[in-house]
Amino acid sequence: MFPVFLIASIMVAAPSIATAADGDQPATESWQQRLAAELPLLGHRNWIVVADSAYPQQTRPGVETYYIGGDQLEAVEAVLQAVDEAKHVQAVPLLDAELPAVAETDAPGIDAYRAGLDELMKGRPTQTVPHEDIIGELDEAGKLFRVVILKTDMTLPYTSVFLRLECGYWTPEKEGRLREAMKTNE
Repeated sequence: MFPVFLIASIMVAAPSIATAADGDQPATESWQQRLAAELPLLGHRNWIVVADSAYPQQTRPGVETYYIGGDQLEAVEAVLQAVDEAKHVQAVPLLDAELPAVAETDAPGIDAYRAGLDELMKGRPTQTVPHEDIIGELDEAGKLFRVVILKTDMTLPYTSVFLRLECGYWTPEKEGRLREAMKTNE
């Protein structure tokens, strides 16, 4: 028999998000609906991570973890589509540098995963960075900015997809020109 506090903890950790539909009956909000509601609040310097099932829950207050279950590539596709449709942000994907070196013999299915991920990343400014360095960036970002982690049921190593959000209407090139103009006007 489970102690009451353990049962309450499990209920709090459930993946669905309840909202009041009509005041009497709570409705379950899907993770896609939750993302659509939260995306307008996110901006440059925020992160969205679509993580594998072994990704640890972080303790920093700015980092929120949601278990969404399901297929990771489908989740990555849905998140990228949602961000692409948002006018105020764009995603810069970061992938673990270790991913290309994971052998199919050690992780059956990794080749098919990489092929599917490559297809999703076509035309995107994807960066590859050692896993521990990405975790360090997330930790730093979580000190001041919100990080949203969506945990899937993926059971292959180094497959988390990290999306650093940047401004959707102001590019680094425009920022560079602005900074140069400011120097000229000094």
